[in-house]
Amino acid sequence: MNTHDHNTDIWLDDRRFQTTGLREFAVVEGAGSRRAFTFDFKVTHEEYHEVATLLYKGEFQLRIPSLNVDLPTKIHNYSTSLDNLYEKGAVGDYHLELVESR
Repeated sequence: MNTHDHNTDIWLDDRRFQTTGLREFAVVEGAGSRRAFTFDFKVTHEEYHEVATLLYKGEFQLRIPSLNVDLPTKIHNYSTSLDNLYEKGAVGDYHLELVESR
């Protein structure tokens, strides 16, 4: 497992996110394994609709230029600290876990 505590820019499709706590690990399945990534990011009231619409897709091209990562992924798990980002000034903490698609 690799952990990157500093801020890291990642892209889900064409949307950039500034993340913290990026971790890379392997998900073992039988004789093989797939790459997986987990990270946290903030979502503001103004970004909420765009981010929610993107996450609803469930599958993304994940790019992490600092790690030379560019691969298809799907959501394995995610959570958020707020369920109502419609209030002006609200900021939610999101946690996202992605696993390599095959």
